[in-house]
Parts: sequence; C-alpha cells; structure tokens
Amino acid sequence: MSADYDLFIIGGGQAGPPLAHAAAKAGRRVALAERKQLGGSCVNFGCTPTKAAFASARVAHLARRGGDYGVRIAAVDVDFAAVLARARRVVAESVAKLERGFERSDNPKLIRGHARFTGRHGDRFSIDVDGHRVTAAQVVLDTGTRTLVPPIDGVAGIPFLDADHWLDHESLPRHLLIVGAGYVGLEMSQFYRRMGAQVTVVHPGAQVAEHEDRDVADALQRVLEDEGIEFIIGHRATRFEKTAGGVRTTLNAGGHARDIETSHVFLAVGRKPNTDDLGADTVGVELSDKGIVDVDSRLATCTPGIWAAGDIRGGPMFTHTSWDDYRILASQLLGDGKRTTDRIVPYAVFTDPALGRVGMTERQARDAGKRVRIGRFAMRDNGKARELGEVAGFSKVVVDAESRQFLGAAVLAVEGAELVHLYVDLMNARAAYDVLRDAIHIHPTLAEAIQSAVADL
Repeated sequence: MSADYDLFIIGGGQAGPPLAHAAAKAGRRVALAERKQLGGSCVNFGCTPTKAAFASARVAHLARRGGDYGVRIAAVDVDFAAVLARARRVVAESVAKLERGFERSDNPKLIRGHARFTGRHGDRFSIDVDGHRVTAAQVVLDTGTRTLVPPIDGVAGIPFLDADHWLDHESLPRHLLIVGAGYVGLEMSQFYRRMGAQVTVVHPGAQVAEHEDRDVADALQRVLEDEGIEFIIGHRATRFEKTAGGVRTTLNAGGHARDIETSHVFLAVGRKPNTDDLGADTVGVELSDKGIVDVDSRLATCTPGIWAAGDIRGGPMFTHTSWDDYRILASQLLGDGKRTTDRIVPYAVFTDPALGRVGMTERQARDAGKRVRIGRFAMRDNGKARELGEVAGFSKVVVDAESRQFLGAAVLAVEGAELVHLYVDLMNARAAYDVLRDAIHIHPTLAEAIQSAVADL
C-alpha cells in the first residue's frame, strides 16, 4: 500500500470519523488509520458501556428501595455477567454503526493498523502504517488516552482493574479497593456497590472530586457513604502485595502506614496520552513531559499542517469536547476558520444523583478576584423531587455581582447532568440571571429547582 492523501487522520475517536466524512464530502482525499476499534474510549470502554451498566445498577437500587414506594420486592438477584453482557451489546451496536460509515468506501478510507510519522518530504508528511507508507498534506492526531498506571511498589504483580479493561472482569469483586476519588473512581464505586460488592475508596487528597467546591464534594461523598461505600481520605497507596485471597495494600498518611486487604483493586488515578509511539519528533511536533500535544486555540500544533484533537491535546478530556474538536477542525480545514477552543465546557459526574457542572466553582471565581453572589436550593424543597423520592443534593449558582451573568453552576440532583444545561445555554447566550428568574417553569418539575436557586440570589 502506497497512497497520497489531502488529509490523514490517526485515530478513530470522537473527532476522527465525523471529520473524515466531512472532509471527503468537501472533496478532499481522506484516510483514517485505527489500530483497534472505532469510537475511542467513550464507545469502547467509557461512556457507552459504563452508562449502560449504571442503568442496570439503578434498576437494582430502585428494586431494593421498592418498599419506599409501597412496592414489596422479596429479593433482588443481580446477574453481574448479564449486566456486563448487556453493556457489551450496546458497545457492539455503537461500533458497528461507526464501521458501516466506512464500508465499501474509498473516500474516506479506513485503514486498519498502527500509524506513526517517519518524517517529511517536501510538502508531504510521511507516515508508516504497519509497514506500509502513505503521505499526506495535512494530518490530524486523534489517538486518545489510556489508563495511567501509577509507579506504586508491587503494582506489576497484581491483576488490577482499570477504566480500560473493567468490562473484561465478569466476576463481581467481593471487596473492591478503588485507588482514586476522581470522577471515574466515584462513578465506579457506586456501580460496584450497587452490584453487591463491598467497596472502599482511598484518595491522597483532602476531598473527593478535588476540582469541585468543598460543599459539593462533601455532599457527593455523603450520598455514596449512605449506600455503604467507605472512604479513606488523605491516604496514599504506597505498596501492593498479592495474597492468597486477593491484594494487600499499604496506605500511608503523614508517615503512618496501615494495611488493608481486599479481593480486588481498581486503579483510577488518571489518563496517559497515546503519543509515545507516534514518531512526533520526526516532524517536530512538541509534547509536554506528560505526553500532551501542544496546540493553539485552533488545535494547530507547532508544525504547520499537523493538528490534534481529543484528549491528547490537553484541556478538558470529555467526549463532547472531542466531538466539538471535530467542529473546530472542520472550521479550520474546510470552513471559515472562526471556530476555536474559546468555548464553555460543561461536564457531569454520572453518579446517582448526578453532578452536572459548568463554568467556575465558587472557589475559582473568588480566587480570580470576582465579586460574586451565590444562590442555592436544596432538592428536598422541590416538589417533583419529593414526589419521585429523590431528594438528595442541591443546585448552586455562582453569579457575577456586576454583570449579573452566570459564572458557573453545580447541580447535584436526580437528572443533574440534564438540568445543568439550563445554565449552560444561558451562559452561552451571556444572559443575565434575571432571564431565568423571571421565566415560568412547569410545575411540578425538577427544572423548578434550577430556577429556585436563582431566586435565592
């Protein structure tokens, strides 16, 4: 195989496939190289299977709470293998849909294999795909990330679970130790607990979800503790040892060590960019010491003609930002070049209740010297939440006292990941909070709680 392309995309994450189709439709000669499955982390082991599995966990949780609603359910029998099988079916459907877009297509062309730069020849980049040479005028890197395995003593000697491979472990852990209380650690702690495992979470920081305000993080921790999840905060895992019954983990806090024995360990301490075997140095693409590709607001690297999208470009590592990267690149490569990374990025922690977030936290706003006003509303005071029996959490808004515009919001509530979009849209419109305050919301709805937080201002 030897071919020349106008655009060559390395990696089939959330940005790659739609960009390939858009560029081909615009008349460019396009190829996309993917060494594993299309869809990236989201489709294959992240968003898609986890949310499918979390749906099963919520059914089990509600069944156990049946008595609260006057519905007596004698026993709840969780078939863990069947839960994972359902999640894998959803993954297979999603991957198949992506692959159908490339079937019998020569433009865009899907090339299976590992692609890496080998240099530059004139105005073309030279790329090797498992021994075959291709050239291209423009290249987009969309290779994603993988689980960061921390350099903890003994980690190579234990069969740990992680975000990339949890679907492969069909036996429910008896007692799972989750190392890390970030978003992945918190979500998976609730999933495994609702499946029936004993769960302990260890975290070296002062609070779970360290990027959040303390009141939000503490409320989220209490929700999980109420379901029986144990948290060991302020302790760092410093050693693993395989035992007959599982794993012995040494925890350290201020020089004081203690051991905890569990059947399994789940590592959730971060992600590592898949850039270590791209041959980036052969074309002058700069990487940070953590492997992040340095890009500007247009997603252009320091080497003209090479771009980066998705998690490897640094910044927010979410599926929706990766997909928006496709829109930025389409604008830069095919359109008017106006779209950039100057954007408002919301996100969610898909626990139950979920935490929907957008913009600055209260702490960030105050640290930035903003004069702020804070509005809060407890979900227990919302009629629909009480009727649903889902009263945990609250809505919190951070408003600029001078412009009256929203700086940020946190919605810890049933459907919090959906509700936060009311704030997202108003922030994109640069609307004053009066717009939401003076609107009429349907009663009874959860959306009334979003308005009530503004009324608290």
